[in-house]
Amino acid sequence: MPIQHTIQHFATLLANVLHLEVEVVDNRLLRIAGTGPYGKRFGQVPESNTLLLQEVLDNAREVVIFDSRQNSLCQACMQRDSCRERGFVGVPIIYQQRCLGVISLVAVNIEQLRHLREHTSMFIEYIRHISTLLAENFAVSHAPDLHIDPLQQFLADSVERGVVLCNEQGEIVLINERAQAMLSPDKGLLWRSASILELPEKSGVFQLSIDEQTWRVSGQRRDTENGSLMLLSAARPGACDEDEEKLRRYPTIKNLIGESPGMRKLRELVGRIAGSPSSVMIMGESGTGKEVVARAIHRLSPRHEQAFVAINCAAIPENLLESELFGYAKGAFTGAAPGGKRGLMQVASGGTLFLDEIGDMPLGLQARLLRAIENREVMPIGASAPVAIDIRIISATHQNLEAHIRDGRFREDLFYRLNVVPLMLTPLRERGDDVMLLVNHFLSLHAQRIGRQRPGVSPEVMRLLQNYRWPGNVRELSNLMEYLINIVPEGELIDSALLPPVFHSSYIDIPRPAELDALKICSPEGTQPNLKSMERTIIEEALQRTRNKKQVADELGIGVATLYRKIKKYGLV
Repeated sequence: MPIQHTIQHFATLLANVLHLEVEVVDNRLLRIAGTGPYGKRFGQVPESNTLLLQEVLDNAREVVIFDSRQNSLCQACMQRDSCRERGFVGVPIIYQQRCLGVISLVAVNIEQLRHLREHTSMFIEYIRHISTLLAENFAVSHAPDLHIDPLQQFLADSVERGVVLCNEQGEIVLINERAQAMLSPDKGLLWRSASILELPEKSGVFQLSIDEQTWRVSGQRRDTENGSLMLLSAARPGACDEDEEKLRRYPTIKNLIGESPGMRKLRELVGRIAGSPSSVMIMGESGTGKEVVARAIHRLSPRHEQAFVAINCAAIPENLLESELFGYAKGAFTGAAPGGKRGLMQVASGGTLFLDEIGDMPLGLQARLLRAIENREVMPIGASAPVAIDIRIISATHQNLEAHIRDGRFREDLFYRLNVVPLMLTPLRERGDDVMLLVNHFLSLHAQRIGRQRPGVSPEVMRLLQNYRWPGNVRELSNLMEYLINIVPEGELIDSALLPPVFHSSYIDIPRPAELDALKICSPEGTQPNLKSMERTIIEEALQRTRNKKQVADELGIGVATLYRKIKKYGLV
């Protein structure tokens, strides 16, 4: 099912926002997209979970399960004893009274289960809202004789990028509205053949020719046995301007957005130190933009025409990190490339080497890195002579390296070599009105990148965003803006209903886990209790036990002010 690729990005975004695994199946139970353990076997019926998915499809209603092995819906499942799923919420995709498929949220560990149980009612309402929103945007934009499955077209029109699907003969069999708008909004579906030319050394850029017209396209292309799928981020006739391409790839100081005192000081320091060859260490929480700062320093430095090489010391196994950094000679070990391999320190010579998560570098490699810095040369594995290098090192960490030094996990002499110029990045929660500036920046950035109109933001949404703690910092904000652009209707404001439940700090997580199990939302009998009625009942019962509002609020896990609002809302005295 080639169309599967078009919504995988959406599923990933949803998983990142809700911190759960996501699975999407059609009404034939074929998996279209998924994350984590559900990110494989696309176009096939899942190995497990089908009884719950079928229950959603049969009744066109939500199903919530927290006891997968004991629940009556799971009794007939052959994988019940080995099931890894701890919790399940399935929401149908409804279009014109027809169930097109299921979006499901799955908890596969204890932490995800706790998260799912605590926010169940809000997750149900949120996914229901998103599903309805996507279905309302459904538009059949294919020729009558192409016989495109309605769900495939629905999914194609639900993603943020232009979608072009060609068969084995190069004939266009599906093109969504966004691709039409990118390529030729006046032509409609008159095209019937396309050719694609890959551009060397231009990752994600290719030339697309349809009939006698040609575009320079950025995006993704995937070839399958049935043809080609293209996901277009942007398209324009003619060649890309090389200067624009460089500016896009290498951020400048203008990318350090914000007017808070910390950001003003950071920009001043970056401008002051960029021209120096001294080592820089960038410290800050995950997601604060350490690599963006590193690239800005490189771009402003005399080395900007040379390579900027980034390596994540935590993402590469120890046995591979050494060869990645220092390279190896011909025949250095079994399985080595016949001609040897240049290490990244050699590749970065003349430019900048960015060592992200330096605190996770093994002690043995720390010693080799220190020697390379002091001697300005590297010794590839298996080589008989060192190789001279000229690099500037920028390192980054979210860890307390001084504590690592005390614990013997980081070399003190290397720390002082790398920490010549320290830069501390402020977490987003301490940057005040920078949130508003970043919201506007990322909305414009992602809207332009994916070819959509930039939506507005309601005052209530902006208030919620500014009050949020942002544990994932700027990266989390960027991901959220990209996600919202995916789901907000063209030309409309982003309203608070589109925000994930975690941003609504004043809601009560009703029903509570035990009560939810007892109520069995969308049970086999098909009953579906009203969530607001459940909330009112639980508050009323708590007030009957005690008239102490503080005690009731503590019992329900909400603030006293929120409790008073709920009492007023439901007319409770």
